[in-house]
Order: sequence, then C-alpha cells, then structure tokens
Amino acid sequence: MSDDTTTQDAPGADAPAALPGDGLREGIIDNLRSHIGDAIVDTKITPNDDLWIRVSTEAWLSTGQALKDAGFTYFCFLSGLDWMPSPYGTSEEDPDDEPKEPDTEIVQGYTGGETRFQVFARLTDLNRHVGVTIKADVPDDRLVMESWSHLFAGANWHERECHEMYGIGFDNHPDLRNMYLPGDFEGYPLRKDFPLLARMVKPWPGIVDVEPMPAEDEAEAPVDEKGDES
Repeated sequence: MSDDTTTQDAPGADAPAALPGDGLREGIIDNLRSHIGDAIVDTKITPNDDLWIRVSTEAWLSTGQALKDAGFTYFCFLSGLDWMPSPYGTSEEDPDDEPKEPDTEIVQGYTGGETRFQVFARLTDLNRHVGVTIKADVPDDRLVMESWSHLFAGANWHERECHEMYGIGFDNHPDLRNMYLPGDFEGYPLRKDFPLLARMVKPWPGIVDVEPMPAEDEAEAPVDEKGDES
C-alpha cells in the first residue's frame, strides 16, 4: 500500500490533517503485486492525480500483460530515458558567460533507477479513467528489453523509434528497421552524448536572439513636445 498519507498523533493535536488516500491507485499497485510480486521495485502516487511504477527489467513483459489483463488496454506511448547529463552542457548557456563544468550526477527521477538508460510506457484504463506510467532499468551491459508489440499494436512503432534514437533493442519485435534515419546512420540522436552540432556552431536562439517586449518598446520610444510618439 502507498505511504502517501500522514496521520494525527491524537484528536485535537496541532499536527497537520491527514492527506486523502487514493484507494484506486493503491488498488492498482496491489493487483499488480499479486501478479509480479517483488518485481515491483518502487512506486510513486500523486493522490487523485497520477501513478508511476518501476519494475525489474525481467518483469517488463509480464507487467505489460498483467496491466492489460487488469483493464489497461489503451497504449499511450513508449520511449527511452537517458539519465546521463550531457557532457556538452545544456546548449542554453549565454556565450558571454564563463564556461561551467557540466554536472555529471545521474538522477533517475520518479521511482529512481540503477542504470543510465530506462524504458517507460504509459497505459490507460478507459473504463476507470486512470493512467499508469511503467518504467524499468535497461541493463548497462546489454541494452535490450522484451517487446510489447504483441501485447499492444501501437508499441511496434514506438519501440522502433526507441531503438533508432536510443539504441535500445527489443527482443521478439518483428521489425526494428529505422523510420527516420538512413540505415547506415551512425549514432543515436537522443542519447545525451550525441553531439548537437547545430548548437555547437550557433548558441541556442533563446539566449542570443531576444527581442524586447512590446511594453519595453513603448517605454523607450521617443516622444515629441505634443506628446505624440515619433
């Protein structure tokens, strides 16, 4: 069960009021745990709003099957995550500032992680109007996961894109051909260590191409003696 609630020590105490629970999402976790057990690594409930569940790598396929059987039949998306900070910085720094040493700490977001790459997918139960985001670590020594393409038809396209952009393979996928890039293209454009040459040649436009707001233009516009702007 979720520990996203707080309780008062005693009636009338000055402790904060208990937060409302989320029986719907707690029940989803409990039901999934009954199918995959300790393969649930961590969970994150935002009461009455959202649910994240991280599962073990080995349970990725069985998790998709269990959730589909539980009513999560609408496949929203699947993609990859590269948690390694870019060695080239954010490409949003002011070119006139002193260069900063890039941050190298890997922080995997909700429900944590132990590897650089993860896959995550979003499923929705249309009858109960609830969605869940599932994610799992991709082993550093073998960037391969089990395919969901035979569970959800939409996963076929998303896994192909994930393979093309992150270099993550999917066992038992029927066809992992590139969709966007030439077949002999080298590298994976959505990895953080893939150099964005356009940003190296020219800084991010949001830093250098800043136009003044209309109010600033009006305040700085010259005014003649009659009070009319010239």
